[in-house]
Amino acid sequence: MSKEVKAVEGEEVGGNRLRAFAKREIGRVLALGSLVVIFIFFTIMRPVFASWENVSGGILMSTTVTGLLAIGTTFVIITGGIDLSIGTATALVAIIVGKTVMALNLGVAGGMLVGVIVGGLIGVVNGLLITILKLPPFIATLATMKAAQGLALIVSDLKPVLFTTDVKGWDSIAQGNLIPKIPNGVLILFVGAVIAAIILNKTVLGRYTFAIGSNEAATKLSGVKVNNWLVAIYGLGGLYVGMAAVVLTSRLGSARPDLGLGYELEAIAAVIIGGTSLLGGKGTISGTIIGALIMSVLINGLRILELQQEWQYVVVGAVIVLAVWGDNVRRRRAGEIS
Repeated sequence: MSKEVKAVEGEEVGGNRLRAFAKREIGRVLALGSLVVIFIFFTIMRPVFASWENVSGGILMSTTVTGLLAIGTTFVIITGGIDLSIGTATALVAIIVGKTVMALNLGVAGGMLVGVIVGGLIGVVNGLLITILKLPPFIATLATMKAAQGLALIVSDLKPVLFTTDVKGWDSIAQGNLIPKIPNGVLILFVGAVIAAIILNKTVLGRYTFAIGSNEAATKLSGVKVNNWLVAIYGLGGLYVGMAAVVLTSRLGSARPDLGLGYELEAIAAVIIGGTSLLGGKGTISGTIIGALIMSVLINGLRILELQQEWQYVVVGAVIVLAVWGDNVRRRRAGEIS
């Protein structure tokens, strides 16, 4: 074979790899571009929007909870599933943490551990409902969502749980500054994202997450115990719910039964906007973080523009529709759906 032929074949292989890379990354690139455009728009409309006080205390801090929930949800959606319970589960975990910390006189570390464990258990329950009872993820997590909402009301006795006055140092979990001018909550989100990215891209759990989402039947036929891995994946999502609950109570200084309402929609929207497909088999943690930032920038910007809250909901809903539509368009062009 001549050098010229080899060179042409090399160029073709390189071109194919480049095109494949572009197809994989287009969702994330578009999301990042959208984030920049939205940020510039709100900065032009209200220059105070770009101030560090607003970026760190407003945008980044509000991203912490949505981002943590979205990270765990990314694993679930990549499998082709869904978790509608993460919002009310956050409220339930927060209430249980508050009650447990005060009853047992636990410190900050003990409270954080309780939160992660309880969140993980809720995720495992979701996984068992899906794998043992064979319930569709939508129905299973919808049931858990309502159950968690009711339990939060029961455990709290319809009263808020105060952390700031009763648990020393609790506010420093999210609002402290190990690094000057960067809230600890942002560091927790960053560390959580790095850990999740490693799990998704470098571990067996991550490989099986993609495999289940791409073709669950083929994965079963290859000898993989899909049910066990699904329980583990939903349990992992629950761990991030627990951490999100801890960060949220640290930010607010309290826990209420209605604390997490609506967070499930923001988290799922962040995952989709970040390029993860609702059909499963595709997604990245970095894309999810970009999606969470877009949600926070959008909501924060609309508030600074003093847009009425009902219209904020309309705008966020439109963004979700556009994100899902865009994902469908990308998949049609790639030949993944008809």
